[in-house]
Amino acid sequence: MTTAAARGLEPVAVGSYDRRSAPRQETIPLNRDQIRERWRMGVEARALVLVTAVLLAFGLAVLYSASAIAAVQEGRGSAHYFLKQLSGIAVGAVAFAIVAKVDAEKWREWAWPLMGIAIFTMLLTVLPFTKSIAPPIHGSRRFLFGGSLQPSEFAKLAIIVWTSMLLVKKQETGQLRRLSKGMLPFLLVVGLLAVLAALEPDLSVAMMFVMIMAIILFAGGVRIGHFIALGIMGIPVLWHELERLNYVVQRLLAFLGTSDARAEISYQLKQSLVAVGSGGLLGTGFGQGRQQYGFLPFPYSDFIGSNIGEEWGFVGLTLLTAAYALYTYLGFRIARQARTRFQQLLAVGLTMMMALTAYLHLGVVIGLLPTTGLTLPFISYGRSNLVLSLLMTGLLVNVGSERQRVVGESATNPLGA
Repeated sequence: MTTAAARGLEPVAVGSYDRRSAPRQETIPLNRDQIRERWRMGVEARALVLVTAVLLAFGLAVLYSASAIAAVQEGRGSAHYFLKQLSGIAVGAVAFAIVAKVDAEKWREWAWPLMGIAIFTMLLTVLPFTKSIAPPIHGSRRFLFGGSLQPSEFAKLAIIVWTSMLLVKKQETGQLRRLSKGMLPFLLVVGLLAVLAALEPDLSVAMMFVMIMAIILFAGGVRIGHFIALGIMGIPVLWHELERLNYVVQRLLAFLGTSDARAEISYQLKQSLVAVGSGGLLGTGFGQGRQQYGFLPFPYSDFIGSNIGEEWGFVGLTLLTAAYALYTYLGFRIARQARTRFQQLLAVGLTMMMALTAYLHLGVVIGLLPTTGLTLPFISYGRSNLVLSLLMTGLLVNVGSERQRVVGESATNPLGA
């Protein structure tokens, strides 16, 4: 006897209603080809997409205002940086769409390949025989192929995915409570990336690597005592690095107002404060800022927050801070509702990476922190960072989405109804 299952069919319950009776269920056979799965975004994920879109739109406006004068002074069109950023958004949007519809759990399988690629590309920026593809730019070798690719941005994603994967694995095997088999592997691998970043040199990114790893480990339940012990052990190493990287010491001295600090470093901080102070409550108006006329270094990247403070004032900076706070809140809500432990840690790492980068940048421009060189997510010029930020947001959206089975329709991405 031929059954529905033998013909590649499976029963699907379909509701029917008769006025003279209660609703009843009848089972009809449907071909498996008629059954599809699709991702449906939760409320937090939809709100996250909206916040991201607002930040991108605002960022394009701010970037054009901050970069137009610099572009003209370089002999380019006033919209040069604006158009390049727009191309970055296009690439990032594609990355967002792809990542948002690929099950986030698959990233657990890709953790080691991602880490391998990150280490390899970071090595290319420091090896002496790779200067042809990683030439010095502004005194450091942070980019490949003339500035089109920044390996440290990719390494941020690799650290988040890899740390989350290994942490869950060690929790499952009961090794997390042991220092040698618990914390040590994380320190060796992420420590290698941090050393490579410091050799570029880019100590801000090196410290960001370690901070993100520590946050994920803390969220995963690593013993506090292990953090304290390793922190004490790391003080001599950090001090040695600070002595070797003299520019870091000079930045700290400039921030503290020491008289023998290098004038150009102190100049950056002073001009940033002048820009923010000139904005007052409501700002000077869009395109009316004066600091981008050669007074403020990198007004469209490292110090774009200063330009926002000048043209949009205290109100603009406050609203921007609130937007990043909302992004962070939504990210944590998504993490709390994640389907698996890996996705929960992944969402925590992604959210904290975006939040720390944003608030460290804003802290610098208002004089609360020494200069770091960290950009403002979705706003500062830089296509590598922009694509990474959109990719991370797409991954968060996927974690905040649920998979549904539908009949007679094609699978859709999370943006579908």
